Amino acid sequence: MTTASLTLDGKTYELPVIRGTENEVAVDITRLRAQSGAITMDPGFNSTGACESAITFIDGDLGILRYRGYPIEELAERSDFVETCWLLLNGELPNAEQLKAFRAQLTYHSMIHEDMKKFFEGFPPSAHPMAILSAMVSSLSTYYPNSEEESTEVNIVRLIAKVRTIAAYAYKKSIGQPTIYPRNELSYCANFLNMMFAVPAEEYKINPVLVKALNMLLILHADHEQNCSTSTVRMVASSRANIFASISAGISALWGPLHGGANQAVLEMLQVIHEDGGDYKKFVMKAKEKDSGFRLMGFGHRVYKNFDPRATILRKMSYDVLQEMGIDDPLLEIACNLEKVALEDDYFVSRKLYPNVDFYSGILYRAMGIPTNMFTVMFAIGRLPGWLAHFKELRDDDSSRIYRPRQVYTGATQRSYIPMSERK
Repeated sequence: MTTASLTLDGKTYELPVIRGTENEVAVDITRLRAQSGAITMDPGFNSTGACESAITFIDGDLGILRYRGYPIEELAERSDFVETCWLLLNGELPNAEQLKAFRAQLTYHSMIHEDMKKFFEGFPPSAHPMAILSAMVSSLSTYYPNSEEESTEVNIVRLIAKVRTIAAYAYKKSIGQPTIYPRNELSYCANFLNMMFAVPAEEYKINPVLVKALNMLLILHADHEQNCSTSTVRMVASSRANIFASISAGISALWGPLHGGANQAVLEMLQVIHEDGGDYKKFVMKAKEKDSGFRLMGFGHRVYKNFDPRATILRKMSYDVLQEMGIDDPLLEIACNLEKVALEDDYFVSRKLYPNVDFYSGILYRAMGIPTNMFTVMFAIGRLPGWLAHFKELRDDDSSRIYRPRQVYTGATQRSYIPMSERK
């Protein structure tokens, strides 16, 4: 076995080295604390592996993203979201019979309990859809209290099927419209669009271009290795919390503007530039000024040090959707100008601040009629199969333990209690 040597206080420790199937190298420090009393320090866990996983591979330097070995470019072009869900959950592409059965299961479980509609009535009209989504997913555990005794696969299907219904109901609640029930004859994405935008007594025509775009958006967000929300799901699941609580925690983690809220921040930034007169060059200069307090949202990525492959796919789809919808969006023009500058300006190139997936996804959702406060909800719907795949992978691993990070204490050393009368 290959080992790495660590010398501490004159004593050398031999640590096992693990190599992944794509030649990723990790030094296994599992026994370091027991052997030496020392721990490693890695704020943000940028150089720490929390697990071994067979779900998603990323090479940030080369701009590579693969689900179960399949390039994201091929899945986005040739697959659909339901098939990609199966792939992430089961490790292989389904055959025709398996895919048909899986689609039927998602249709069967798409309704939510009628009593849950009372929950929606209790939220104020101003409630953020992410707060509603997190609360409603958590509440599913009260409707399926024996979830740990049932097959994990059944609850996985329930979550994938119901999350779009909950999301659409949350939107309808926010605009004061009656909810629309799912329709059995519609596909996964077409059903969601219908529940979002149909109104009683009026026909809603489902546009196949928008269905294709939504499938693509959800596929591109379906998993992204050990990000903040996925790590949260695995951490909560490691305590043996139920599947609904674990996913609800992931939704809450995704809500942060540095994570799932980034595409909303991009659109808000483009809107600010547009309202200021559209002078994007002015804002590019501000982004370069250290003390300006302004930064270009949607540029750069913690993992990708090259072009985000998902951004390349969405760039073309943005034009297709806007052309189909007959939209001449000034925000897209600003976005394209910003992209052109970023790809040519040495300030951005030298720092590898390329456009990421959030840069274009907000434009697409806007063109589809999805309001800004629903963007992170859309991210959650897409990321759900990835969370579930990681939940399942952790639970199926007999060697998994409860997550328990360590710390380096920097507080006061031992001291005696001071009576009130003696305190200054």
